[in-house]
Amino acid sequence: MVQWFGPAPTLVETVKADMDVRVGGHFRISFKTDDGDYHEVGGKYLEVTPNQRLVFSWAWHSTPERVSQVTVVLREEGDVTLLTLTHDKFFNEAARDGHKRGWTGTLDKLEKLFA
Repeated sequence: MVQWFGPAPTLVETVKADMDVRVGGHFRISFKTDDGDYHEVGGKYLEVTPNQRLVFSWAWHSTPERVSQVTVVLREEGDVTLLTLTHDKFFNEAARDGHKRGWTGTLDKLEKLFA
């Protein structure tokens, strides 16, 4: 995760990532950005279909009452795998826009890792 998690071009150092990937399992990711800010996010796995679909809740430690939802779908298409990420149920538009920047950077880094 150190190589691909977090918004670009911000340098993200993943401090810790704990994941119990099963329905009802929890995850917690904590990291620092290059400006020294500490962030921690966590949630619960709601749906786990290996190599196909992952649905989980998402809440930052600073605003635990603002729970949103992430859905990741993987689909084979020829020699490649297409990843579709949908993050919804945001508290407001500012939260949506901030997460769009973060996920875009994360997915760009992940794509480069496999290029």
